[in-house]
Amino acid sequence: MTNEKKNMEDLDDREDGTTIKVSQETDSAEQARKEPDQAIKEMEEKLQKVEDEAKESYDRMLRVSAEFENYKKRNMREMNEFRKFANESLIKELLPIVDNLERAIILSDSDSQINNSILEGVNLTLKDILKVLENFSVKPIDVVGKDFDPGFHEAVYQEETDDYPENTVIKELQRGYMIHDRLLRPAMVAVSKPEAK
Repeated sequence: MTNEKKNMEDLDDREDGTTIKVSQETDSAEQARKEPDQAIKEMEEKLQKVEDEAKESYDRMLRVSAEFENYKKRNMREMNEFRKFANESLIKELLPIVDNLERAIILSDSDSQINNSILEGVNLTLKDILKVLENFSVKPIDVVGKDFDPGFHEAVYQEETDDYPENTVIKELQRGYMIHDRLLRPAMVAVSKPEAK
């Protein structure tokens, strides 16, 4: 189609038989009207895309923030746990000293030859050490008369007796200790068994 034909007016036949001349200017005006509608539609699509990206970024930021908060809480729990049990190895080293002091007191009770002032000094030392241990949440386990529990007791031997039910701790040979809610050292015990008949 030549330029002349493009510039010429087109004829539009209507159903009632009349002919209307439509110029190209009308077409370009119509197209000009469509262009803003198309531009608005494109802008709306871009705006929707940007809003979706912003929402996705916000959701991602919320997830990262929640993960960071969980990390901080977990880290705080681990630090508290570490602080609670940081002295565990030191306290384990002190326990044999406590055992020896307890043995000295028990032996001195049976021997009247030993000087009472030495016994009193050992007794005071033991009390002081036990007080220090208690300040660090170390407590002895009460075992005699309790059911044998391998989680807290270490059976050294069994003794036949009818005075206690079977599998009951009847003697404490070495005291067991807890630090907070954790076993520091199991108690060494003798456990009952029924007498053979």
